[in-house]
Amino acid sequence: MSAGMEAARDHHIGMIVPSSNLTMETELPRMLRAREEVDPGNRFIFHSARARMQHVTPEQLRAMNAQAERAATELADARPDVVATACLVAIMAQGPGYHCTAEADISRALRGEGATVPVISSAGALLSGLAALGARRVSIITPYMKPLTKAVAEYIEDAGVEVVDALSLEVPDNLAVARLDPADLREHHRRLNLSNVDALVLSACVQMPSLPSIQPVEDEVGIPVLSAATATTFRILTELGLEPRVPGAGRLLSGAVAAPA
Repeated sequence: MSAGMEAARDHHIGMIVPSSNLTMETELPRMLRAREEVDPGNRFIFHSARARMQHVTPEQLRAMNAQAERAATELADARPDVVATACLVAIMAQGPGYHCTAEADISRALRGEGATVPVISSAGALLSGLAALGARRVSIITPYMKPLTKAVAEYIEDAGVEVVDALSLEVPDNLAVARLDPADLREHHRRLNLSNVDALVLSACVQMPSLPSIQPVEDEVGIPVLSAATATTFRILTELGLEPRVPGAGRLLSGAVAAPA
């Protein structure tokens, strides 16, 4: 890191987390702790508020979305520097562009409590990450049942990115998704058509663990590999004005990719 590029400080990260999500509070801190190793002047502190959701069904996803503003008002009391919300499919299942509505609703709730800070959704972050990579054709892996994977693919395509192929692992229980072995993704991706794609979304779900496989799969396939979690981390860092660099987390977090205008 060049001298004077970033001011050293503690950064408080607010997270709105599905109640059964075990991975957002694992992979995001793991990436930002790795960043502290290369830039110890910037430290990251995490604060979570939970929204109830056990099963990845349309009904429970809608009910969870309805709790986001309540969770945001709780986080506002901690005066975070940025707030990130996941679950990606809860937003994408509501129809194209809904991340803009969700982010605006959370921002309004935070402002009402005196906290005017950037708000990131994992859904919007994934689209931003693909834009930053210049990806126009992608293949994706999800843990969802096929109808929800179809909704995710349509959401991505509405943003102007063609989904060439999609693999659904069809795990409806959200806790079971968190227990999936990320090493299995090193085999799962071989079932996808990666011909003429610009990027591979190894996990289109913050709950499905993937971080240990991001860099190995990218090294194998020779194209950028990202996940909802790495894309969310990219947005957190860029919103904080920090270089989006995390060792061993794929090209998006290599420090060589700038945030889209």
